Amino acid sequence: MARLRRGGATVMGYAMAKVILKICTAGEWAEAESQGHYDGSAVDAEDGFIHFSTPEQAPETAARYFAGQADLVLVAVDPEYLGPALAWEPSRGGDLFPHLYGPLPLSAVVWVRPLPLGVDGTHRFPL
Repeated sequence: MARLRRGGATVMGYAMAKVILKICTAGEWAEAESQGHYDGSAVDAEDGFIHFSTPEQAPETAARYFAGQADLVLVAVDPEYLGPALAWEPSRGGDLFPHLYGPLPLSAVVWVRPLPLGVDGTHRFPL
């Protein structure tokens, strides 16, 4: 798969989000805080990069890959702090998704919030 590097405000006509989002377990995030960086989940390690979503993509990501899972956090990251390790690549439906090829430095994190389940079993995003 070709890596599409971000450049300026858009990548191939795709408007860059002000933040990108990572969904992970609270335990994974606690480990990241103790290490000073986040290396990603087991799935990230298997794929060779850390998966992120835009705010618009995150609800579908949660529904597809974290359905019914509690004890999650939503990590907002400023993509400008990630440099050339961040690539925007086509994924589901041809949409461009942010992928980080390397560890996530905690200095790039804007905020971390719980991602609770609603009574209907879907995640409630704090955006």
